[in-house]
Formats: sequence, structure tokens, C-alpha cells
Amino acid sequence: MGWILVMFDLPVLTERERKEATRFRNNLLDEGYLMIQFSVYARPCVSHEHLEKHMAKVQAFVPEAGNVRLMFMTDEQWKKSVTVMGKNYRQGKRAVDPDIPKQIEFWE
Repeated sequence: MGWILVMFDLPVLTERERKEATRFRNNLLDEGYLMIQFSVYARPCVSHEHLEKHMAKVQAFVPEAGNVRLMFMTDEQWKKSVTVMGKNYRQGKRAVDPDIPKQIEFWE
């Protein structure tokens, strides 16, 4: 049981690059990833088979000019992470310390 972290730097200088970056982020959301920070997404994963499947999916839609790092973190490591935000930070749609959703625990 653990989490797949996707961390990336994507160029966004041209209109085409911005579209590819948006498509990449939307693909992550469509695959069940949660936005943790602007360029950091995470997805709960219940087995190594699912880990390999989901990593392969991300690798398949990485933009040509993208720099993407995929990392696995155990649930215990995830629980030990700390989120520190300034008092005026606006969270928006980003996830703060997400737990593994109950539905994923049951269905995966």
C-alpha cells in the first residue's frame, strides 16, 4: 500500500507547450491523481502490479519536452510527511494531506 508521486517540469513558453502541459495535467486528474502542489501529483496505489500499470500510463502521455519523475512512497512514509503552509496561503484545488480514499481501498 502506498502512493505514486509524479513531479514534473514542463515547458510552457509557447501556446503548443501550454496545451501539452494542460493535457498532461488533465490526464493525471483523469487517472485519479490528486494535485498536491502545482507540479506534484499523487495517487494511492494498493499493489506493485497497480504501481507498474499506473507508472506505464503516465510514461505513455509525458510530453516530448517534459521532465517527469515518478516515485513510489509507502503509506507509512506518506503518513510521516508534514505539510506546512503560511497563514495567507491559498490552497485552491490542491489536496492537503489526502488519505487513501475508502473506495480505492475496496475496489483496487
